[in-house]
Amino acid sequence: MTDEAVRHYCGLFGVSGDPQAAILTHLGLYAQQHRGQESAGICTSDGRRLHRHAEMGLVNDVFTPRVLDGLVGSVAIGHVRYSTTGSSCSANAQPLLFEFAAGSVCLGHNGTLTNAVALRKEFEARGHIFQTSSDTEVIVHLLAAPEHQAQPNPLASVLERVEGAFSLVILLDNKLIAARDPYGFRPLCLGKLASGAYVVASETCALDIVDAEYVRDVAPGEILTIHDGELHSDHFGEDVTSGRGGACIFEHVYFADPSSNIFGENVHSARKRMGEALAREAPVDADLVIPVPNCARCAAIGYSGASGLPLGRGFTTSHYAGRSFILPDQAARDLAVKLKLNVIKDAVRGKRLVVVEDSVVRGTTTQGKISALRRAGATEIHLRVASPPLRHPCYYGIDFPDPSKLIAKNRSVDEIREYLGVDSLHYLSVEGMLGSVSQGTQSYCTACFTGDYPTRIRQKVDKLALEQR
Repeated sequence: MTDEAVRHYCGLFGVSGDPQAAILTHLGLYAQQHRGQESAGICTSDGRRLHRHAEMGLVNDVFTPRVLDGLVGSVAIGHVRYSTTGSSCSANAQPLLFEFAAGSVCLGHNGTLTNAVALRKEFEARGHIFQTSSDTEVIVHLLAAPEHQAQPNPLASVLERVEGAFSLVILLDNKLIAARDPYGFRPLCLGKLASGAYVVASETCALDIVDAEYVRDVAPGEILTIHDGELHSDHFGEDVTSGRGGACIFEHVYFADPSSNIFGENVHSARKRMGEALAREAPVDADLVIPVPNCARCAAIGYSGASGLPLGRGFTTSHYAGRSFILPDQAARDLAVKLKLNVIKDAVRGKRLVVVEDSVVRGTTTQGKISALRRAGATEIHLRVASPPLRHPCYYGIDFPDPSKLIAKNRSVDEIREYLGVDSLHYLSVEGMLGSVSQGTQSYCTACFTGDYPTRIRQKVDKLALEQR
């Protein structure tokens, strides 16, 4: 994806039962840095109190050896963030730590609560004071409310009230708790170390880096409590989905690391199958298949294999150009992308190219890359996109731009082709995309492509809604 308009959301990690919990969590967050690059945080428990450190920045910048030495305890949770609700600032850096009558609680959240504005208004009317503009804090205020504390399982009672997408890691006293919403929008898995300690993570690539064995996914609607080496499972919201799942298909299209297994299958394999389906749907006579790095490589391998066309390399990638999405204007972002991707002129000169992308958002930087290939001497450029056109906003944790800025929102495929300056353009069909993954079609959320939302959206709000009231 060359359009730096869709952001990664968040990555979670947790450890229970290892004296090096903070170090393991640091490694687990580093493996999931692709999921959030704005802030990072770790909170540990030594059995008596919680110790937290969270700052703006990348994992290795936030956690020096000195900082990690101060995070003592055998239980820990960690979080890397891209802001999907609430601005990017230190107050919103997670995990969030709070004190209330029942003790200390720290939590990290991946997803978006679609009824957060209404719940916050309710608690503000009751005199509650909020410290952040993150929807995550709503969960804490619910948990502290007497009506929930009076229930046999206060957390289950709380999660019955929130709506939308949430995978959670929570430190409560000396317990590590992992939970997912009943639709299972966001991935969350359980692993086990050789020492017997348990770990939880958004992606299995984080289990790999700490040499943990994958045990299973945390189930949709499950609250998994880990304490003193024991697992206890509770369930909530079992009757709300009517058999409909919400596994985010965009995880397989773009977000997750190719080495990870999510929603029951390997990400690389799913993307490769999407590329194969794309080749079957849109064959073309050409000389070379090239991916737009980095995420389209898997799909390009699939397209090349199914089409019989050789796979080549048309771009070099700089790892030192910085994160273009934080720059202040489109001109600066375009320059950053230009610094990040450079055309290999000798590889594309005189060639008829199939350029494989995973998705196209605004189209502005894709247009720039196509122009660069033209200037380098490519004779034909056929763009193949390994997902359907993005036409709808996401309310479950993906920070799309204003829907009116999505290139496919009000344009036909031919109008997009003309705008991008390519000889032909084909998007993978919804059927081709869903046919490339193993769960049933009702198991996935495809709302950003189809407009079919698994849950009722009570109020359409943007990421700064909790600051603009």
